[in-house]
Amino acid sequence: MSKSNIHPAAIIETGAIIGNDVTIEAYAVIKSNVVLHDRVVIKSHAYIDGHTTIGEGTTIYPFASIGTKTQDLKFRGEKTYVVIGKNCEIRENVTINSSCQEGSVVRVGNNCLIMAYCHVAHNCEVGNNVIMSNNATLAGHVIVEDFAIIGGMTPIHQFVRIGCYAMVGGMSRITHDIPPYTIGAGIPFKFGGLNIVGLKRHNFGLNIRRELSKAYKLLYRSKLYLSDAVERIQLEVEQLPEVKHFLAFCQNSKRGLMGFHSNHEEEKVEEEEEAEVCS
Repeated sequence: MSKSNIHPAAIIETGAIIGNDVTIEAYAVIKSNVVLHDRVVIKSHAYIDGHTTIGEGTTIYPFASIGTKTQDLKFRGEKTYVVIGKNCEIRENVTINSSCQEGSVVRVGNNCLIMAYCHVAHNCEVGNNVIMSNNATLAGHVIVEDFAIIGGMTPIHQFVRIGCYAMVGGMSRITHDIPPYTIGAGIPFKFGGLNIVGLKRHNFGLNIRRELSKAYKLLYRSKLYLSDAVERIQLEVEQLPEVKHFLAFCQNSKRGLMGFHSNHEEEKVEEEEEAEVCS
């Protein structure tokens, strides 16, 4: 273990694995099962616990708490993991709990910005290049796909998925899945259409944006049932990879789509969640 960048007032338990050129500031705590890859920066008063691995070049800011015991009451002491990718910024007072169920993992991808006071709960999967603004919170089993943006003060209900390149505005309450490439906000949540600005910034061509717009309008503006909208999209929209991903996301939704779910779907989801909690 190289100590060249480790403050003498830092607390590092025996067994922790520290890479090259790691910086650990005063009063940070690194527990025995933690792995810090090269060029990680742990700032003062951060607390890293559990079977946690932090990828190369990631910075953990003061008072962040990573890898601590899940808040899931079903936890029975199983061996679980937290894996954070490369070049992330985990800002002040962020909490990323460990998982629940033997061998399960909470994952945060590469190049993510998780701003102050955000929370990532058990069994969550956060993709690459995700931005979570201040006080955004993920309940258990949430999946956030690549390049999604979640606005501040926004809670995401357990088992919800946020699609890639979607933008969820601040102070929204998200209880069902948000399809990829869309933008919306509010309580009640309202879609504004495609995340056109985000798609342009990431160099999605005009034809891709046009075909995704057709798919979105058939889903949310045609007043069709979901199955009928999917059939129309398959027939009338060019089956580009992005359109196929949009379709697959919608077809595979277990919670139902935000703004596109029935009372029957809600009852089915609630029954499944109750069974999960009781198991």
